[in-house]
Amino acid sequence: MQTIINILVTGSTKSDGISWSFMIIGLFGGLALFLYGMEKMSEGMKKSTGNKMRSILSALTNNRIIGLFVGAFVTMVIQSSSATTVMLVSFVQADLMSFAQSLGVILGADIGTTITAQLIAFKLTDYALLMIAIGFSLRMFGKNDNLKNIGGVVLGFGFLFYGMKLMSDAMTPLRTWPEFINIMKGLENPFLGLLIGAAFTALIQSSSAFTGIVIVLAQQGLITLEAGIPMVFGANIGTCITAGLASIGTSREAKRVALAHVLFKVVGVFLFIFWIPAFANIIHTIAAKFGSDTARQIANAHTIFNVSLALFFLPLVAIFSRLLLKILPPEEKLQGVIPMTWHLDESMIETPEFAIDLARTEISRMANILGRMLRAIIVPFISDPKLINRDVHHKEEAGLLVEEIPTRDEIFPQLTLLEGIDMREEKIDFLDEKVGDYLIQVARQELSDKQAAEVYGMISIANDMESIGDIIHRNMLPLLVKKQKLGADFSEEGKEELMIYHVKVCKQISRLKEAFTERNMETAQRIMAKEAKYLDLETKYRLRHLERLHQARKESLQTHETHMELMDMLKQINVYTGNIAKTFLTQSEGKPKAKKAAVPALEL
Repeated sequence: MQTIINILVTGSTKSDGISWSFMIIGLFGGLALFLYGMEKMSEGMKKSTGNKMRSILSALTNNRIIGLFVGAFVTMVIQSSSATTVMLVSFVQADLMSFAQSLGVILGADIGTTITAQLIAFKLTDYALLMIAIGFSLRMFGKNDNLKNIGGVVLGFGFLFYGMKLMSDAMTPLRTWPEFINIMKGLENPFLGLLIGAAFTALIQSSSAFTGIVIVLAQQGLITLEAGIPMVFGANIGTCITAGLASIGTSREAKRVALAHVLFKVVGVFLFIFWIPAFANIIHTIAAKFGSDTARQIANAHTIFNVSLALFFLPLVAIFSRLLLKILPPEEKLQGVIPMTWHLDESMIETPEFAIDLARTEISRMANILGRMLRAIIVPFISDPKLINRDVHHKEEAGLLVEEIPTRDEIFPQLTLLEGIDMREEKIDFLDEKVGDYLIQVARQELSDKQAAEVYGMISIANDMESIGDIIHRNMLPLLVKKQKLGADFSEEGKEELMIYHVKVCKQISRLKEAFTERNMETAQRIMAKEAKYLDLETKYRLRHLERLHQARKESLQTHETHMELMDMLKQINVYTGNIAKTFLTQSEGKPKAKKAAVPALEL
């Protein structure tokens, strides 16, 4: 330590034969290349496999054991437990899986992150420049996106191992410096090693990177297994700090997933910290059988720790789920009245594969909101004529006295049915704007042709959904006021036809939600087929209504204009769903968006 003080005071760059300037440049330069290589490797893996990973994750997580393996596999491939966690949050919010099911995947994700340490433990530094050359060639001369993405992965590996070589070379002189050796021995104090590991990992935002640094130290013989184990434990806690910070300002579900991650790691480290010598003996025993060096032993300790945690906690996920639900109970339903995004994550914008998936999930939520608006709006039309319970502004506009409609909002019973429609219109407008802004930011990233088609297609789809909301809110609600002034009801036949047609249009909206949630092309094709069928049905019902007019049916004569306008608005929504399905199919295939079919104008 005195030597370091002398360097700072005298400006000397040499001590005991050590060139400190060379060492500092080598260490920080090597670390920068190491981190850059990890980022490029992760980016390439996400681009080459990211679109498939989300579908695998959503399809195979019903069983907690399968979820464990899926979480490990997905995280191993995309090299990012945080990306896996973001996907889990969106699945839980979209009701594709329960919170308890997500816990198994979280445990698997922790195992997946240990694969990087196992790869780093291989002594491939001599081939680093060869990997850089191969990766660069694939990136520059690859004929398709898959080859270029694979090139990015190889290039990232090359930079990672070359960074390791620079750090290793820079630290070589420290092997003979007594003061540094004494400092490293001091790290065998488990609590000191734990603190350093947690702090450094939180600083560089990567447990894999810090574990790699510990492995480099071990390869130079600068650190023992007994000192490396608590540092690796600290890295496991430090990565939770990153997840905790990322969950600030997010939904209750996101906070719950982050808290689960923290609890698993902290409790696991607490269980292991008091028997590190025995744990080290187990690792030494394994190493004796396979001839592993200290670097490989540290990587094995990292893997065995996370696998042991998974096996220990997996049978207890139901108990942990109930505990976390008590710590962070579901939010009051009243809070759901305020417009907000559930799935859009700004930190994912630089990873378009996941950002596009999150936007698609948010659009699926828009379809769900539209379905509730559409189900609600028909109730006052088919009920006995009653006056509308609206706020003061609407009452003055309509010039009506107040009399309560006998139905309340299906989700928020503290709201009247029409107040619920107003609230959801605000949500749809808000989400249309936010999804559009989010996707425009994604469009500024490096996108493939297919991704660009998806981004611009989804912007168009969000706009079309906002237009459906406008039909319900701006056109159907005033038409309801118009019908109330008539003081008359539809004929029984006319009411039945409206109800049947309304149910069919509601099913179209429901199919839209299914198509987006599951990326189901067959459902989108079915929507388009049903659109044509329902247009024919609307023509049939229109002719029946005109026949009743010809027969001079009193109810039909009184409500003719309202009946025709309402049926026409439902037909417009049907056409919009068909347009959305066409856009969904074309953007999913990576083709330019087909020309939108004209939406018929209101017949007023």
